[in-house]
Amino acid sequence: MSKSKTPRRLPDNEAQAVGRMLRTSDRKLNLVAQSIRGKSASKALAELTFSTKRIAQSVKKVLQSAVANAENNHNLDVDDLIVSEAWVGKNIMMKRFHARGRGKGARILKPFSEITIVVRQPQEETA
Repeated sequence: MSKSKTPRRLPDNEAQAVGRMLRTSDRKLNLVAQSIRGKSASKALAELTFSTKRIAQSVKKVLQSAVANAENNHNLDVDDLIVSEAWVGKNIMMKRFHARGRGKGARILKPFSEITIVVRQPQEETA
C-alpha cells in the first residue's frame, strides 16, 4: 500500500527544471532570468553562452536541463520550445564575520539563490 501518485502540476506541453544553491544574490540572478524570459530556447541558450555575467553559465545548465526534460520525459519538440517562465527565489544565507578594530566584528552575508525555468511548446492552432 503506497501513497497515490501526485498529479502533475504543469500541462502536458510544459517541462521545468530547478537550479538550487546558486552562489549569487537573487537580485543579480533575476537580471539574467529577465533576459531569457519569453525567448525561444535556442536564442536563450545563445544569449546565456555569450553573457558576461558569471552566473549565466549556471542558468544555462538549468535551461539545458529543462530542454532535456521536455525532450526525454514529455516527448516535446526541442526546436519549438520557448522559455515561458523563469523565476528566482532566495535560498540560504551563509553568515561569516570580519574582524574589526577594538575587538569588534562585522557581519558578512553570502547569499544563495534558486531559479526555476519552465519551457513550453506552443499549441498548434487548428483552423
